[in-house]
Amino acid sequence: MLVPVSWLADHVQLPADITPEQLGDAFVRVGLEVEELHAPPSVTGELVVGRVREIEELTGLKKPIRFVMLDDGGADPRGVICGATNFSVGDLVVVARPGVVLPGDFAISARTTYGRVSDGMICSVRELGLGTEHTGILVLPPGVAEPGADAGPLLGLDDTVVELAITPDRGYCFSVRGLARELASALDLPFSDPASVELPASDGEAWPVRIEDPVGCRRFVARRVTGVDPTAPSPWWMQRRLLAAGMRPLGLAVDVTNYVMLELGQPLHAFDADLLDGPIVVRRAQQGEKLTTLDGSDRVLDPDDILITDGSGPIGLAAVMGGASTEISDKTSDVVIEAANWDPPSVARAARRHKLPSEAAKRFERGVDPTLGPVAARRVADLLVTYGGGTIAEVASIVGEAQRREVITICADLPRRVSGIDIDASTAVEALRTVGCEAEQDGDELRARPSMWRSDITDPYDLVEEVARIVGYDKVPSVLPAAPAGRGLTKRQRLRRRVGLAIAAHGYVEVLSYPFIGEADFAGLQLDATDGRRVSMRLANPLSDSEPLLRTTLLPGLLKALSRNTGRGQLNLGLFEQGTVFLPPLEDRPKAPKLGVEHRPSDEELKQLEAALPYQPL
Repeated sequence: MLVPVSWLADHVQLPADITPEQLGDAFVRVGLEVEELHAPPSVTGELVVGRVREIEELTGLKKPIRFVMLDDGGADPRGVICGATNFSVGDLVVVARPGVVLPGDFAISARTTYGRVSDGMICSVRELGLGTEHTGILVLPPGVAEPGADAGPLLGLDDTVVELAITPDRGYCFSVRGLARELASALDLPFSDPASVELPASDGEAWPVRIEDPVGCRRFVARRVTGVDPTAPSPWWMQRRLLAAGMRPLGLAVDVTNYVMLELGQPLHAFDADLLDGPIVVRRAQQGEKLTTLDGSDRVLDPDDILITDGSGPIGLAAVMGGASTEISDKTSDVVIEAANWDPPSVARAARRHKLPSEAAKRFERGVDPTLGPVAARRVADLLVTYGGGTIAEVASIVGEAQRREVITICADLPRRVSGIDIDASTAVEALRTVGCEAEQDGDELRARPSMWRSDITDPYDLVEEVARIVGYDKVPSVLPAAPAGRGLTKRQRLRRRVGLAIAAHGYVEVLSYPFIGEADFAGLQLDATDGRRVSMRLANPLSDSEPLLRTTLLPGLLKALSRNTGRGQLNLGLFEQGTVFLPPLEDRPKAPKLGVEHRPSDEELKQLEAALPYQPL
C-alpha cells in the first residue's frame, strides 16, 4: 500500500516538524511493516508550467516528431522537440528549462536535433519520477496554474510516500482511512474519520436491484448520477494522489471510484446506465456462461463465481472485474455507482481461478466494512457532480443490512497474563476503544463488541493481541523462563547420536533432504508393485504435484543429493541421512482430534493424539 504523507495529514493532525522516519517508526509500533519511505523525486533547476502555443509536425521521419512552441512565462516563446502526440494547442504541460536535472541525473540542455534547436523538454510522468507511465507527456488539467508558475508544489515534489506491507488480517489498512487511524493511535493524535458522515434517509431505489445469493453478496448499494460531462477531466490533485498511490488516471468516472476506494477501503464500480438492460441481479454463475471483462478477455465462468447481471446476462465478475458491455466510455453521461459487500472466500477463489488479482479483490478477500457502501457511493456521486456536473438521484438502492458484531467476553486480567505487561482493566478498555470496539468493564470481565471494519477480531485472544499492540509490543518484558532440570539424552537419542558420529568418522557427510517423494521415485528404485514401500501417505495440499507423497524410505533423497553433487564434479564423497519415514498404519487407527487453542490439551486428548500417530521405526 502506497500512501502520500499529505493524504494522511488530511485525517490526522500531524505536527509540522514530524519527519518521515518518525512516521515510519509510528507505523511499526502498531504492528505495521514499513517497506520503504519514498522520498520526493530529486529535481533541481527551473521546472515550470508551460502552455502549448503552436505545434509543427515534422515530416519525412520514421516516427512522429513535433516542434512545439511554448509559453513558459518568459519574454519569448520557447521551442522544444517532442516525440509525444497526446497533447494539443492550449494544453498545460510541465517544462524543464535548460539546466534542470531530473531524477536519475538526467540533465536538460539546449541542443540541435531534427534541424531545430530544442531549448528544454516537455516532461512525462516517468521522467518526473511520479510514476511509470511513459506513453505520453503529462498534460495538466486546465486552470491549475498559469504559464511560468513553479511546477514543483503542483506536482507534489515535496511529498513523501510511505510504502507498507499489509498483512492478510489487516485488510482495513488497505485504505487511507485505516492507516490514518493507526497512525493517530500510535502518535496519540486526533483522528478525523472520512466515513463519519450523516446521509439523508433514502426511501426508494436509484436502480432496481435483486440479490439471489445472500451468502455471496451481503449488501448492495446503487446510486445514480445523471447529466455528467463525459469530457470533464479529473482534478489534478486527485490525479497526483492516484499516481503517488501507484494508479494511472483513466478519466473522471473511473478515477473517482479508484480514489474513494483508496480513501475509504470500499471498492466500487461504475456502470454506464444507458447500457444496462433492466434490473441488476446478483447470483452465482450458471454452467457454461461467459463474460468479456474490461481487459478484453472472454472468460468461461464457474458455478462458484458471483456475478452481477442484467437482462442481457453477466455484466461483471463480482469484486474482481467489471464487464465490457457496460463499461464507462468518453460518451457516458448517466452513471450507476455500485458499492457492494461480497463474501471473502468466494472472492478469493474467483480471483485465483481467473488469475485476476485486482485491487478490489485484494480488499474484499480480506474483508471490507459492510457499513461503508452507502457512504462510499455518496462520496463518489458528490465528487462526480463537483467536477463533472450532473445531478444526484434523491434516493439510493440499498439491499441487505449490515449485521452487528457479537459481543466477546474475556477475563479482565487476560491481557496481563498473556502479554506479561502490567495492564489493568481500564487500560485494556481504553485500548479496545482505540481500535474501534465498544468496550466496558463488567466486574472481573471485559465485554467488547468489535467494530464493523475489524472482521479479523473474532475470539478473546484477538482482543488480547489488540490490547498488547496498542499498549506497545516494546513493553513486553524480556524474561526467559527458567529451564527445568534435565535428565540428559534419552537412550534412543544417545544411540542415534552414536550412530551418526560413527558413520561420520568413516568419512561420510550427513545430509537433510525433503520428506516428499512421487511415484517416479518408486519407479527409479525399481520397486516391485507389491513392495510395502510403495504404500505411502498422500498429502492433502502438496507443495509440488510431482511429489505428493511422504517418503517411506530415505533412498530417494540420498540419491538426489548424490546426483546433484556428482553433477557438479564432486565424485569422491559418501552421504548418509538419519530422518523420519512415514509408514501408513497396517491396522485402522483412530482419527486425530481437532484441538482448540484456548486451553492446554487434557490428558485424554493427548492420549487420543498419540493413538492416532502411525508407528515410526528408530
